[in-house]
Amino acid sequence: MSVALPRWAGTLAVKAAVFITVMCCALAALLGVLVHVSVTNQTVGQARDLALDRLTEATAAFEAGDSPARGVGVDPPGLPEPLRELAAAGERGTMVGDHRGRPTMWAAGPVDGGRALAVEVDYSQGERTIDGLDRAIVWSSALAIGATLLVGAFAVTRVTRRLHTTAQVARRITAGDLDARVDDPRTKDPTRPEDEVAAVSAALDSMAASLQGKLLAEQRFTADVAHELRTPLTGLHAAAELLPASRPTELVRDRVAALRTLTEDLLEISRLDTGRERLELEREPLAALAERVVRASGTDTEVVVVRDVAVETDRRRLERVLGNLVANAHRHGRGPVALTVDGPVVTVRDHGDGYPEYLVEHGPQRFRTEGVSKGHGLGLTIAVGQTEVLGARLVFDNAADGGAVAVLTLR
Repeated sequence: MSVALPRWAGTLAVKAAVFITVMCCALAALLGVLVHVSVTNQTVGQARDLALDRLTEATAAFEAGDSPARGVGVDPPGLPEPLRELAAAGERGTMVGDHRGRPTMWAAGPVDGGRALAVEVDYSQGERTIDGLDRAIVWSSALAIGATLLVGAFAVTRVTRRLHTTAQVARRITAGDLDARVDDPRTKDPTRPEDEVAAVSAALDSMAASLQGKLLAEQRFTADVAHELRTPLTGLHAAAELLPASRPTELVRDRVAALRTLTEDLLEISRLDTGRERLELEREPLAALAERVVRASGTDTEVVVVRDVAVETDRRRLERVLGNLVANAHRHGRGPVALTVDGPVVTVRDHGDGYPEYLVEHGPQRFRTEGVSKGHGLGLTIAVGQTEVLGARLVFDNAADGGAVAVLTLR
């Protein structure tokens, strides 16, 4: 069973913070354990040495028949059983235990009769020393982790902010803003070291400049070709009109008309590519506009009005979009073709084989006409371009029961 994580959990800043925290905690725990073990061994060793020294003195006094000093006794009731057994076996040893509610370092050794001579040394100070050390380790570790997190967060935030800026510029370029640049200061100043983020920013700016240059060259070429073709085509059209009526004349006139349409489409695309088109807004009833487009197309297209609205739009551009969608449905699809108006949403549907897969996924591409017998792939390209100028949204899809569906949503 997979668990969906929140979006912020996958950010670089969070990952860096988690990594720094884990590493700091691990380092603090390791150092804390090492210091704790070292100080504990030292404290216990000092107490053990003191207890053994006193045991040596007590043994000598016991053998001399002197009375035992304070804290010295034979088989005292509080002596830990392991030490009692060790002394009975003829060995000396030490052990920390609780006696009368306080920590005590015991030292015991054998005396006559298999008994144990024991010495107790107060270990409270040593216990307090270790407890205080443990608290100091915990607090110092917490402060060190907090300070490291603050410094790390500041450093990582600076990097992630630059990465976010680079990502935003990349999205702007994808959306068509080829003038967008990161302009990272590190790429401009040769005296400053260039890190990986600056290298990515410089590569993105270089890519955008190269792409912009190639697209501008393509736009200029398209516009120049269209303009250069316009004049001879006008003369060719005039000459074709003077030819006597015949089947060859009809074919010539048809091809000249197709060339003129292609030229005008190329000119329109070149204007759309510049991104400088301006809207002429006026309020238009959408149903009446749709019916006017169908009449102008001269096609057998059914107009279905579910809900009529008046929209603020550029009438000429909207008519161009709807006209191209209707013409494409009749040219590449099959009837019946229906244009449906439902508020600000206009749908054009045919009952043919549907749009090619590449078109549904990536949108129309000029001069790509996969699966169709005629055309240059410019009609839908122009429709998309004019839709973007209108600030609307055009989606291409295929109906479940067959046929192409284009949905235009006006704002």
